Amino acid sequence: MKISIGETLRLATGSLLRNKLRTFLTLLGIIIAVSTIIAIIGTIQGLNNYVEKKIIPYGTSDFTVQRMPDIVTSWKNYLKYSKRKRFPMSYYFRIKQLCVSCEKVGASDSGSADVNYRGKELDDVVVVGETELSREIGGVRDLYDGRPITEEEAITGAKVATIGWSLKENLFPNVDPIGKWLKIKGVRFRIIGVEAKRGKILGISLDNYIFVPLKSFYTVFNKRKDIGIKVHTSTPAKMEEATEEVRGILRSLRHISPKNPDDFSFTTSESMLKIYKSLTSTLYIAMIIISSVSLLVGGIVVMNIMLVSVAERVPEIGIRRAVGARKTDIMGQFLLEAVFLTSIGGIAGFLLGWFLVVLINSFSPLPARIELWSSLLGIGIAALTGLIFGICPSSKAAALSPVEALRGEM
Repeated sequence: MKISIGETLRLATGSLLRNKLRTFLTLLGIIIAVSTIIAIIGTIQGLNNYVEKKIIPYGTSDFTVQRMPDIVTSWKNYLKYSKRKRFPMSYYFRIKQLCVSCEKVGASDSGSADVNYRGKELDDVVVVGETELSREIGGVRDLYDGRPITEEEAITGAKVATIGWSLKENLFPNVDPIGKWLKIKGVRFRIIGVEAKRGKILGISLDNYIFVPLKSFYTVFNKRKDIGIKVHTSTPAKMEEATEEVRGILRSLRHISPKNPDDFSFTTSESMLKIYKSLTSTLYIAMIIISSVSLLVGGIVVMNIMLVSVAERVPEIGIRRAVGARKTDIMGQFLLEAVFLTSIGGIAGFLLGWFLVVLINSFSPLPARIELWSSLLGIGIAALTGLIFGICPSSKAAALSPVEALRGEM
């Protein structure tokens, strides 16, 4: 007697519904494993999309050189980098003068301050002092209105500024800000431009900024000069040449002997991608470990429950064998039940994982997103787990002789 797939699924569904708590506990490990896969892959896919839109446009032929790297991965490294000599403005002028491969050179420094306009105040606005070409290097910043800082304003240290979108919305909700004066730490600056809205990067706003000439910046911020130098070249090959030129100029300026390493850091789109790959590899390792443990536990539980199911249905197996069912029919029946069981867990895990991705995307700076292939992968892994761990109970059911089974004996 050959058992149809439809009949097998009907029997499996009935068994699941009769033992709801047992079914839930059986599937718990599978659900956790699949939801973990969906959530982590969703996070990684979101980061992939983020990298394509935010980091790669940094420019394949642009780089920044400064005392400390943009991202410091440990406290030990931070202490090491903080001991380096600062970057004075003279470095910027020397590189601008001596670097043949550098098409555009800019410099910038930053701090934070409260910004005031007619009694309205914004706290902790990032104030960036920059030279006139800085906005054109490492991803061009667009203006929504007004004009950028000119070379003359940068040289003379004019008290002018371009403001980010957050300042426009909060300080000038119903007023054209162009030509208005605001105060940065009590110093008046005339607004000459409004930056286009840029959104967020990993939860950090790119619109809570104000840009001023670098010389003006140092009149407001009483701090030691420590600039970052930005360089634009025409091609990636030219960027490599410019990098070596800049390295040679800085090593000479900083009196570094040939046997000692650089005491400054370059940042390129490639270096940012390396950091990204390091992050995603860690996430993948965590996913493999957590999911493997959960799948192993879930698979063992499924196998034990299927063994219990076989024991409970020995007479049924005997009757089917007596009326002509083959061993392969019995084995296929129980394998299909195990796969069906874990597939239900996979679907539940997908739904939980989808919910986790929504939470991650809504309440964390990580830009998670669901991909169809990751959903199918999670459900497929769950079904494969059922297939693997269902072999033992299915083989045991198929090995029963009809006579012993009819007597209800294992």
